[in-house]
Amino acid sequence: MGYAGTDEPSYLIPTTFAGNPPEAKPGKKHGLEDLDFFIGQEAIAKQKSYGLSYPVRHGLIENWDQMEKFWSQALFQYLHCDPEEHNFLLTEPPLNTPENREQTAEIWFETFNAGGIYIAVQAVLALCASWTSKKSASRQLTGTVIDSGDGVTHVIPVSDGAVIASAIKHIPIAGRDFTNFTMNMMRGREKMPTADALQIAMRMKERHAYVCKDLKREILAFDASPADYIKLYTGMDRINMKTFEVEMGYERFMAPEIFFNPAIYSGDFVTPLPDLVDQTIQACPIDCRKPLYNNIVLSGGSTMFQNFSKRLQRDIKKLANDRIKYSHEVSGGRIPLAELDVNVVSHKKQRYAVWYGGSLLSTTPEFGTGMVHTREDYLEYGPSICRHNPVLGLN
Repeated sequence: MGYAGTDEPSYLIPTTFAGNPPEAKPGKKHGLEDLDFFIGQEAIAKQKSYGLSYPVRHGLIENWDQMEKFWSQALFQYLHCDPEEHNFLLTEPPLNTPENREQTAEIWFETFNAGGIYIAVQAVLALCASWTSKKSASRQLTGTVIDSGDGVTHVIPVSDGAVIASAIKHIPIAGRDFTNFTMNMMRGREKMPTADALQIAMRMKERHAYVCKDLKREILAFDASPADYIKLYTGMDRINMKTFEVEMGYERFMAPEIFFNPAIYSGDFVTPLPDLVDQTIQACPIDCRKPLYNNIVLSGGSTMFQNFSKRLQRDIKKLANDRIKYSHEVSGGRIPLAELDVNVVSHKKQRYAVWYGGSLLSTTPEFGTGMVHTREDYLEYGPSICRHNPVLGLN
């Protein structure tokens, strides 16, 4: 979160919430329970004595009370702003419901008295951010967005700024799962402080994880020379104040491999990400497919693994061209054999793509005059004004 017109967010706060201690502490004053909570990294640090929870699951808000408290602390403790004096751009996942938008509007106008709000689809903002890439030939709003953050990975086709909702696909595998996978593998052989295990795994994943070209070959190479792969983490146990050291080995390439071989993590979701992208585009109208293959845009921190874009482009291209080759053969040559151009766009604003696209949009004159739903609109028409948002169109 932060202010419009900046390249990066001012604050990065995980959507975590710690509150409601299991037992009331002696001498605790009645009526202050609602103030006894923490968000973000503070919540993670307090997880031993407080109940740690996630108000947002797989991209959608599940606990509205916790989310309201999260927003409140974000506004007043971090941004230090008066909501009545500002317009706010909020983002939503592609399958968010109109009822959720109404609930969001009620909180922002009734609780915070916001000057105005606009709820934008994350995928469209990510396309705007991709214009910074040299691979992006034009300022187009057509492409396939792979948005993978902490809780969910979406594959969203967008044509001329409009989301093709019927073709959207998602998997409940993203950054949080990679972190847990890394933590569990490391804890299986390393002595890690329980209170710090999650943060250690997250740091090691972000610093050292990468996507390999071929999993079997990478495992053989690791076994032949583990010293070339192992990374060390040294820290201080906050409880006994002793120094500890843990190693990150197979996890460096095994965690990101979940995208391409999800069965190593979960038996519930076995479709690799390249197949999911191919299925998404094939579910779109035929006249849209070529530009959707040609502009596959990455968004979110979980797409930042080294070599991720190269492996993804290679695998999608093979899937698409194998299908073309098969169609050519079974048609007896009537269907022409032409290689499909697959282009995965990785760019410098990729980690905060949705943020950057929103930052650009909220500085335009159109945002303040024709897109924002004002408090006056809300008082006159109610929360239904946010059920639907206009399609984003930029010249």
